[in-house]
Parts: sequence; structure tokens; C-alpha cells
Amino acid sequence: MGCAISGLEAKGEFGERTTEDAAATPSEPQIHMIKESWKVIRDDIAKVGIIMFVRLFETHPECKDVFFLFRDVEDLERLRTSRELRAHGLRVMSFIEKSVARLDQLERLEALALELGKSHYHYNAPPKYYSYVGAEFICAVRPILKEKCTSELEEAWKTLFQFVTGLMKRGYEEEGDRQRELAASPKERPDKRNTAI
Repeated sequence: MGCAISGLEAKGEFGERTTEDAAATPSEPQIHMIKESWKVIRDDIAKVGIIMFVRLFETHPECKDVFFLFRDVEDLERLRTSRELRAHGLRVMSFIEKSVARLDQLERLEALALELGKSHYHYNAPPKYYSYVGAEFICAVRPILKEKCTSELEEAWKTLFQFVTGLMKRGYEEEGDRQRELAASPKERPDKRNTAI
């Protein structure tokens, strides 16, 4: 089925970082490699977005459950030509582009990833799926990067995705806590209209 890295998440090699190393960011040499490779990748972002999601649904079909529009689509060719999938792939690639642009301003990247995690709470897209996207992205860009796709470059991208997905997970959890708090608040407060004066 193609990419050896696709199965890595299941083995824990591409999953989210633990709490103790959640702050690990790409090193300066990794940032440079990511930015240089992005210059090549960005010319094919629509293609990469589609390949990435078709592969994601192929290797992790349970991910389709998060996407209402694609939930019942079994025909991969239909997915490859789907305008909706192309649009979603472009949104994800736009996020990756913004992440790359913010590598020199980590506080802005952190804020961006936290907000994306919070919005994913409302999309009902749980964190267990986030790390799959990074693995499929790496597989999708290999043919575009050709000989420039070294193990060091893959490791750099993997580090970036682990950093971002860790922040997204935190944002998702923070939003879940906030929503539960909001839901509980009215029940715990006495109704002022019924309070005797």
C-alpha cells in the first residue's frame, strides 16, 4: 500500500509526544530543512492535500467517520476527484504553510495550533487522528521532493507535526473542559428569579 511510515503511528513512533517532551520543537537545522523543502512542496499543495487524505482514508478508514461528506464513500477514485476533499486538503495545507511560516515565531505557531485544536473539538474530530495526517503528509511529499527527501528531512517534518499535534490536542482538551464548565454552570447557579427577597 505504499508508505512504510503510515503504520508507524500504530507502533507509537509517530504519535503525540508525552507531557514531558510536549514542548520539543524543531531545531534550527530542522527549521531550515523544513522551510527549504516547503518551497518545493508548495507548488503542488492541492495535489499533496488530496493524496494525503485519500491515503489517510485508505490506511485509516475509521478517520472517515469524522468527515460527514466522506463517511460513506468507498470509491477512492470518487474521493480523488471530490471538490470537497480538495477544499479540505487545501485548508490543511494552508495550515501547514502557516505553521512553516511561523517556525521563527513559536508563540504565534503555538497560538495557531491551540486554536485549531479548539475548533476541532467543535468538529467532533478527536486528537487520536491528528498524528495520522503527519505520517500521510510525509508519504505524499516523497515523490515531489525526490532525492531531497532524506531521513533527516523526514525527521524534521515528523518533529514539527508532533509539536503541532501536541498543541492541537491541548487546545481540544481545553475547549472540552471549557464546554463542560459552561454546560455545568447554569445548573450549579441558583436561579435568581426564584430567590426570595
